[in-house]
Amino acid sequence: MAAQSSPSTANEEPATSLLASPSADAEGLKRALRALGGGVSIVTAGEGESRTGATVTSATALSIQPPRMFVSLNRSSSTWPVVERYRHFCINVVGQDHETLANQFSGRGGLTGPERYHGAAWTCLLSGAPVLEDAAAAIDCEVEEAIIRYNHSIVIGRVIGIRIGNGGSLIYRDGRYHSLGDKTELLGPTHHKGIPGS
Repeated sequence: MAAQSSPSTANEEPATSLLASPSADAEGLKRALRALGGGVSIVTAGEGESRTGATVTSATALSIQPPRMFVSLNRSSSTWPVVERYRHFCINVVGQDHETLANQFSGRGGLTGPERYHGAAWTCLLSGAPVLEDAAAAIDCEVEEAIIRYNHSIVIGRVIGIRIGNGGSLIYRDGRYHSLGDKTELLGPTHHKGIPGS
């Protein structure tokens, strides 16, 4: 019996194809980053009528040992001068119940300064920076160093206090909020834990 030849694949289209590539400029980078989901945090700083803050996806750990966080802040924002003045900030990790608050701190509705704090309960830990009482987690920091690059300040914070709450993390991707749900493995009473050696 003659062997049967397999169907030719020479002219077949590939199973997947690349989308049109945007230019490697600011707008192209924005388009690419819309595909990257980021954890939503509210960075707070200041005291009293000097309080302000911003919603960011740029807050993350620089080092676990020693405990250090960093966040990138636009130097033209209202938040950076207050962080620079008070030498502190708190990273408040927010969840699905905080979408309205996240929008307030992103500047939607024209709210500025202490107006952004309306509708939520606040406290403080060691640095004096405002702490969202029902945050999924709050990481209290003293400014260790600020690195100026282009139009941003990369702020490195020494972690001096931590507070863990309940609930899952809010994610921002492609212009929308998404919830990861409850972090059941970490559920427990709210507590404040200072970092040894702080």
